[in-house]
Amino acid sequence: MQLGTDFILDALACEGANHLFMVPGGLIDPFLPALGRQKALTPIIAAQEGGAAYMADGYARGSGNFGAVLCIGGPGLANAVTAIATAQTDGSPVFIMSGEVSSVLEGLGMFQDASPQTLDDVTILKPIVRYSSSVDNPRSLPHLLKHGMLLLRTQPRGPVHLSLPGDSLTSEVSAKYAKVEAALSNCDPLSLTAAKSSLRHFHRAGGAAPEKIAILAGAGVEHAHAARALREFAELWGIPVATTLRSKGVLPEDHPLSLGVFGYAGTHHSRMALLDAPLDLLIVLGSGLNERDTMHWALQIAPQASISVNLAPANIGMHAQDGGVVGDCGAYLRYLLDHTDELRPSLETTRAARSAWLAGIRSKDRLQDIENCASDAAPIHPARVIRELRKALPRDGVLVVDSGAHRAFAGHYWEAYEPRTYISATNLGPMGWAIPAAVGVQCARPLRRVAVITGDGCMRMNGIEVSTAARYRLPIVFVVINNAALGNVWLRAHKFGAVPDELTRLPDHDWAGFARSLGCRGETVRDPADLAGAFERALEGEGPCLVDVKADKAFATPVEDWAAAVAAYSFHE
Repeated sequence: MQLGTDFILDALACEGANHLFMVPGGLIDPFLPALGRQKALTPIIAAQEGGAAYMADGYARGSGNFGAVLCIGGPGLANAVTAIATAQTDGSPVFIMSGEVSSVLEGLGMFQDASPQTLDDVTILKPIVRYSSSVDNPRSLPHLLKHGMLLLRTQPRGPVHLSLPGDSLTSEVSAKYAKVEAALSNCDPLSLTAAKSSLRHFHRAGGAAPEKIAILAGAGVEHAHAARALREFAELWGIPVATTLRSKGVLPEDHPLSLGVFGYAGTHHSRMALLDAPLDLLIVLGSGLNERDTMHWALQIAPQASISVNLAPANIGMHAQDGGVVGDCGAYLRYLLDHTDELRPSLETTRAARSAWLAGIRSKDRLQDIENCASDAAPIHPARVIRELRKALPRDGVLVVDSGAHRAFAGHYWEAYEPRTYISATNLGPMGWAIPAAVGVQCARPLRRVAVITGDGCMRMNGIEVSTAARYRLPIVFVVINNAALGNVWLRAHKFGAVPDELTRLPDHDWAGFARSLGCRGETVRDPADLAGAFERALEGEGPCLVDVKADKAFATPVEDWAAAVAAYSFHE
């Protein structure tokens, strides 16, 4: 027999979690002594519940496992709603546990009661999670927890919420938790009929084999841990690979077959390969084909020239009427590798032509305005910041990128060389996400160096969480591209007149001083020549360091191809 709290903590540890991100509060008081009775989970106390949920999200993305967050219901859970929605939109598995008043006290006016009799936390969260439920009876805890964990661990990934009334935490549980079977959590589903049918796209009508073939690799490749299979298949036949921003790094970006990112802040190489001339075959792996993945819907998928692989049929059916394969990207890539002999007559004979086509693309500029990476401008050009940090951070270092103009600079100029080393919330994109998310990433990958690219607007939202990094002496390097503005918004708004210009400017705060006041190291950089030294010191010192880089808000973001696609788009055509 064990208490409900101990049962829950043991279950988390059994499923492979080693950190629990939380904010203490009265409704979860029973967890505090329970955490002292175990050694498997390290509790990390965030400044705010939203920060704790962002940390769990970062932990999930950095580890490939799930992240766990604990808070009180009502105001605590409400603080975490945006973070939970962010995890949902990016398919990040986060297990949210919220404390609630005991079930016998629901609806009686108990302080902070958010049970189904009042605010109903469960219903609030249902639209933004895979599963949300309350433990209606302490005896239901074992099977409801297991049900939630099954939905968390199986595909497609996403967050799960369980509301925990006080009596379920303090009652005794006689059951023993059994880990979710690996065959269920990693089942690699694939429609074999559709996979077999897709092979016809490698053989053109009349016997002509497709020459210009490209792959667009999306988040599904990362979710399936399929980077190795992707590289093997691409190298086998010399097929170039573009990635979405969400999956940046699934193929090393200095690999000869890498086209870089396609879509928002993407490379010229990816645009040339996927858009400038009709492809003979496009293979889309695990992309939802949303606005940013498709260059503002500029990527039109011709039914006779595409294969789209996704676990969600709706993501395929909105854009393709033929060539859809419902399934796991890793399973599909392994299917293709298993059919090498069948593909060889087409793909081997076209290898030379494909290589020549790719060489023509690579002979042209890959990036927009590459000279900005060496800019001596002061205030500092963001492209110079990205290039200097890339030089300083180890090749296997992890960059966590926030939302704002800096996202475009990082997405365009940063080179990523491994999966899960470029991490960003690319769909909902809340400002300030990266600051606490990096705490979770560093907890998940303690032997890797972790850096953050964020902005002063983001710091105003979640900058307090640098205090969490300081409390636990996590060696994160926070780089604030401080342009005294809401950068992307200002770039649009200042053109509309003096009032929009003023409304999107920000005070030039001393973020290095702010960080020092919270226990971090901090320094300010005003001269681009000082960036390299500042980053070197940041990486060498103990604990976290914040580098406040005084940048110019007027520098245009490197989204030339994106802007052209937006200008050319018509919904009615």
